[in-house]
Amino acid sequence: MEGRKLRREDYTVGWLCALPIELRAARMLLDEKHQSIAVENDTNIYTLGRLGEHNVVISCLPAGQIGTSSAATVAIQMKLAFTKIRFGLLVGIGGGVPSQNADVRLGDVVVSQPQRGRPGVLQYDFGKITPDGFEQTGCLSLPPPILLSAVSALQSTQSKEADEFSHYFPENLDVQEFAREAAGPDVLFEASYQHRSGDTCASCDQERLITREPRAGPDVMVHYGTIASGNYVMKDGLERDRINTKLGGVLCFEMEASGLMNTFPCLVIRGICDYADSHKNKKWHSYAAQTAAMYAKRVLSIVPAIPGNTTPGNKDLPETRIYSTCHGEAETQSMPQAAQKQEIRQLSHDLRSQGNLVREYPRRLISLSYCR
Repeated sequence: MEGRKLRREDYTVGWLCALPIELRAARMLLDEKHQSIAVENDTNIYTLGRLGEHNVVISCLPAGQIGTSSAATVAIQMKLAFTKIRFGLLVGIGGGVPSQNADVRLGDVVVSQPQRGRPGVLQYDFGKITPDGFEQTGCLSLPPPILLSAVSALQSTQSKEADEFSHYFPENLDVQEFAREAAGPDVLFEASYQHRSGDTCASCDQERLITREPRAGPDVMVHYGTIASGNYVMKDGLERDRINTKLGGVLCFEMEASGLMNTFPCLVIRGICDYADSHKNKKWHSYAAQTAAMYAKRVLSIVPAIPGNTTPGNKDLPETRIYSTCHGEAETQSMPQAAQKQEIRQLSHDLRSQGNLVREYPRRLISLSYCR
């Protein structure tokens, strides 16, 4: 059952996802669900609610319309409808890039983090054709600084992250659909070996599997670094490795982030559902969507919320009106917050220093609204 109905300006976090399973994972993590709000001339469908201290607006791309252009359209409409959004999160699944430098496995989480002069997301299919071949060009914006600070805080406790993931699902919730057991085995084939047939790898040659040591620690690891974003699905192990080498090392492939970073700066969080090769299937979609959503909730638990936009039962902060007098003093009605009082004292000082202006307009009304 949906709860309160808030105003559009009460929502400060924008959460985007590309697939219905990603939307479902996000909705399951809400601590409180809010009533929907009608928005004219907007083709998005919004899910509204509270995650921790933050009021969050969630939207999914239209069915069958994934990719950078669709993501940019949804994000722009969200920003126009919810003008107080401070930052964004792009949360969902992606194809992992296992390598000697990164032990990326199914169910792991990849987070876009700037490094070595790169912004965290690279659009690998944007560039120019030269006599030497294709050259990737262009530069995308960095994730919002407040989210990178939250990432730093989480990295300081990385050894505990996997154990804490389960705490972010609501109690007494049936999450069988997202259970690790439902995903099946984690298998990685040689990059050059192509999938035989069918929706599973039952008919694939097991001799072409890559043997990996079982993890001694948590099942889920969080990796920080560069995410490769483009307009086509990566489904070839050799091409995956070629682009990985050319770009100097990436952690996963996906299809939406490069359409957002310059217009809707966000942190990109991807749960690894396959290895971006021909053996791609949907068995790991649910579990990977869940781990990505849980990490996103952990990020929000670190970021301080803006007063007045957070916890249940919050009422609108009363407006403070300040009346200037012919003596240059400020008479006030209602001073509900310390920050407002400081603002009022500053305005009183300004009024006293502008005596001529005050005498010219002895009863001028000035209204201050505390920043929500």
